[in-house]
Amino acid sequence: MDPVMQSSWQSLGKWFHSDQPTPFAKAHGVEVFEMAGRSESLNRMFNEAMACDSRLVAKALVEQHRNAFVGVKSLVDVGGGTGSLAATIAKAFPSIKCTVLDLPHVVANAPKDGVVELVGGNMFEHVPPADAVLLKTVLHDWSDKDCVKILKQCKKAIPPKENGGKVMILDMIVNSKTKDHKATENQLFLDML
Repeated sequence: MDPVMQSSWQSLGKWFHSDQPTPFAKAHGVEVFEMAGRSESLNRMFNEAMACDSRLVAKALVEQHRNAFVGVKSLVDVGGGTGSLAATIAKAFPSIKCTVLDLPHVVANAPKDGVVELVGGNMFEHVPPADAVLLKTVLHDWSDKDCVKILKQCKKAIPPKENGGKVMILDMIVNSKTKDHKATENQLFLDML
């Protein structure tokens, strides 16, 4: 295991007695996203992990939820990392122009294949305009107050509902009554970040 990530687990006990938002922040004094901007190896590892997760979700999304994309001509994957989910959507629905918005240090290392447009920016400040906004495993990282800020930027980016504007959220549900131990394990692991 990577020493930077391992330190989150080693800080778990101290974190319970601190005011830090995550064990990672307790171990390093900053959140994982900020640290990834400073560490090329952490940035690469984090982006690869998120891309792997996106590949698992992508096939089910485009095959089992095709109706969600009806009428969508453009889509912004907010916090879309290196673009693996957006690329799958663009290939499944060639008429949809897909854009990925993520931090500049994330999109700087993303593949430039021409399938998706990559935009470096901050979702708290601006989301590029599109018919639909997609947030996959984004909101669970933030406080309710920050989620409202993100969603307000998303609302500004899309047309009104009656004109086809959509916000698509793929995330874990906190306090769900699931008996799926793997889902619970995944949720607990993400809480470490």
